[in-house]
Amino acid sequence: MCSNRRIKFILAALVFCISIIDLSGQVTDSIPPEQPIDSIVIDTTVVDTVVIRKIQEKIKNIPRSVDLMNPVVSFKRTNALGEKPNRFKVPSFWTNVNKLGVNFSEVAFVNWNAGGNNSIAALGKARFERNYKFRYIQWDNYMEMNYGLNVQENQKLRKTDDAFRVSSTFGFQRDTISNWYYSARANFNTQFSNGYKYPDRETPISRFMAPGYSFLGAGTSYITKDQKFNLYISPITQKVTFVLDQDLADRGAFGVQKAVLDAEGNVIEDGKNFFLEFGFLVTNQYETEVMKNTILKHRLSLYTDYLRKFGNVDVDWELNIDLRVNKYILTSIGTHIIYDDDILFNEQKNAEGIVIDEGEPRIQFKQLLGVGVSYVF
Repeated sequence: MCSNRRIKFILAALVFCISIIDLSGQVTDSIPPEQPIDSIVIDTTVVDTVVIRKIQEKIKNIPRSVDLMNPVVSFKRTNALGEKPNRFKVPSFWTNVNKLGVNFSEVAFVNWNAGGNNSIAALGKARFERNYKFRYIQWDNYMEMNYGLNVQENQKLRKTDDAFRVSSTFGFQRDTISNWYYSARANFNTQFSNGYKYPDRETPISRFMAPGYSFLGAGTSYITKDQKFNLYISPITQKVTFVLDQDLADRGAFGVQKAVLDAEGNVIEDGKNFFLEFGFLVTNQYETEVMKNTILKHRLSLYTDYLRKFGNVDVDWELNIDLRVNKYILTSIGTHIIYDDDILFNEQKNAEGIVIDEGEPRIQFKQLLGVGVSYVF
């Protein structure tokens, strides 16, 4: 019993001694120094057996798949745009077309054995369109003006072309799938200056508003989506022929009622200045590109009067081919045919100046070939 107590006492004493020795050995840092202790600045604090560092290295996190670089803007590496940028425009249901053009033709001779006269001709054209399209409504408007002059050696100035046209067509469709419209149209045609049967320059055969033609009617139209084909059929159309020159009206020109004369040729009752008709009108406009830079344009108008001579058709047909060389140079080939039963030719008079034969209607034909400048804006 006593021996066991002795053994326990001895073991306790050994544990106590060992703990004292261990505490005495923890006076310095546990990190072994690489330099002499006197030259090292200790950055640790000893708290019992726990070591706390004052300075800790930051952890670097470098993404493996990212190339880090500083963005640099250099104007030396940028180039100016070749074209102007397209600015935003507010959508509009109106489309505008403006065309201006001048065609020229010239012939000159110097010691030419076959003979001939020097000449130069010019024809000016202008066309302005204002068209509206939105859902079921389409409204097309255009104004067209042509005027041509010709000068030949040993001759005075002559007119070769003269036309002024205004048209407005309003259409309404029941749906956006069909190309058929309920339509109403108003047209007006006349000329700018006096017309003569050369070489006579004293007696004009036509003038401004002599004649002038007005069409007003309603019907139906077939118009394609690209508006290149337009067919208008109007069974209800009023046509008015104006002859505001009294001399022409007294002669009964262009179908108006002529003046009433006495036996000596004096005017008893002036001729009428307008003539009213009511009939059937069909018009067609078509435009297509038959080949590259070659445009075919066709315009046809057919009219017959219910009241006087139904079935006697007035024809106005114009066919043009435009050969475009570049943006500005244009060659035009065109024909124009007119037949109107109210326009008479070869009037016959006796020695006293009294008309013995009013003449007869004939086909009017005009052909055009010219090279000129065209500008569209």
